[in-house]
Amino acid sequence: MSGVSDADPKLHVEVDGSGPTIVLGHGFGGSARNFRAQVRGLAPEFCVVRFDGRGHARSGAPDDPGAYTPAAFIRDVGRVLDQVGVEQATIGGVSMGAGIALRFALAHPERTRALVLAAFPAAAPAGGLAAVAHRFAEAIERDGLEAAGGAYIWGPDSGLDARTARLVREGFLEHEPHALAHILRGVIAVQPAVAQIRADLARVTQPVLVIAGADDHTSLAPSHVLATALPDARLAIIAGAGHLVNVAKPDEFNTHVRAFLRGLG
Repeated sequence: MSGVSDADPKLHVEVDGSGPTIVLGHGFGGSARNFRAQVRGLAPEFCVVRFDGRGHARSGAPDDPGAYTPAAFIRDVGRVLDQVGVEQATIGGVSMGAGIALRFALAHPERTRALVLAAFPAAAPAGGLAAVAHRFAEAIERDGLEAAGGAYIWGPDSGLDARTARLVREGFLEHEPHALAHILRGVIAVQPAVAQIRADLARVTQPVLVIAGADDHTSLAPSHVLATALPDARLAIIAGAGHLVNVAKPDEFNTHVRAFLRGLG
């Protein structure tokens, strides 16, 4: 069981399809809605479980900064498995969700059948969101979600096309500002570099699919290191995709994930 705390918030969980289960965790500022294309592509063969992480969208958003730690997010993955009545599943995620999925596998190998790690987050020195997490949190508290999001996520220097930027903005603005600030400081800012956890990676014996967009410059390097450091991993690079690889190229993303899940037997 996941060891639920009295302070754990209610989580919004959605289940589609039947068959072997894959749980999908979204990135910072996202929600279960980010995986609509994965439901369409994977639910005919698999049970696709997606959820809003704590502090996001339709899930609870505690006021306490201490409620937003890697350990809390790890616990939530176990809670999701418990809620849908599954003891073991393939655990997947994009960006922050991928970082949490790997942490969950290290903490609970007995509940992890396999891993899908997409757009794996870079640590602070390598750039990406971790490098600006504290400044981003301060901007949210000082200027509000709209101004801070425009400056750090969907602005003109984001590299997002107009459609994707609009979708990201719409999703971002539905979250509680205090929760996003706490997550930036408590989870994003403490993301370790892959090289720092290389010894831990040797303990992950489950099959792993690592996915990165060819244009995702912050995730390409850690994805390559992951694929070589993990004992049983394969790397898929998707052309024409940036950080939101599952949104930018859903068909290619689903093809890789489908083939991987089928290969698990």
